[in-house]
Amino acid sequence: MGSTTLVYAPEKTRQDLLEAAFEEVWQNGFRAASLDEILVRVGVTKGALYHHFHNKLELGYGVVEVVLRARLLDKWINPMVEGEDPIIVLLTPQDRITDEEMAQYCRFGCPLLNLAQEMSPVDEGFRIRLDALYREWRQSISDGLRRGQMNGQVRENINPEHAAVFYIAVIEGAIGMAKNAQNSDLLEPCMEGLTHYLEALRPRRAFRGTG
Repeated sequence: MGSTTLVYAPEKTRQDLLEAAFEEVWQNGFRAASLDEILVRVGVTKGALYHHFHNKLELGYGVVEVVLRARLLDKWINPMVEGEDPIIVLLTPQDRITDEEMAQYCRFGCPLLNLAQEMSPVDEGFRIRLDALYREWRQSISDGLRRGQMNGQVRENINPEHAAVFYIAVIEGAIGMAKNAQNSDLLEPCMEGLTHYLEALRPRRAFRGTG
């Protein structure tokens, strides 16, 4: 007669809690996020939650350090590190973001920006962790543009750090306006303007339509 063995997978439980917490925080904000709802999503008890995280704040820090960073790496940072042409990578975020994900951005906003606006003024732990993600994102762009300068893909007289700040500000601002209006149409003029800016970072001989 066979027997059933229950396998305890603490790392999977921890990751599941972080993923569920990310979704709850993205949709409702950190302070309004419900621990009970997170437990229902994962199907575990409060004891399991407190085995991995001492309190809600520690869970929130984990969301930033693990889930948010993984998403940032996947969608924005790694493509810049691995891409051959930084401007092409910056021009084509839609290649890495699905229509479903974009609909979520327009409905709930950018999870990184949401947390920065909500928690950075009131909790230094959140501010430090979120600032580290923004710095890592900016660094990946400026490093990519600097490589592009060395390879003749980017104008030598642009400041990569300034360009990185401007790029992220446009992306985050566009998503913020789309969220507030619940209207994805607002993304189009922002992206059109950003496209013109990025194309202007090319050396003159590489401009579209030039001889």
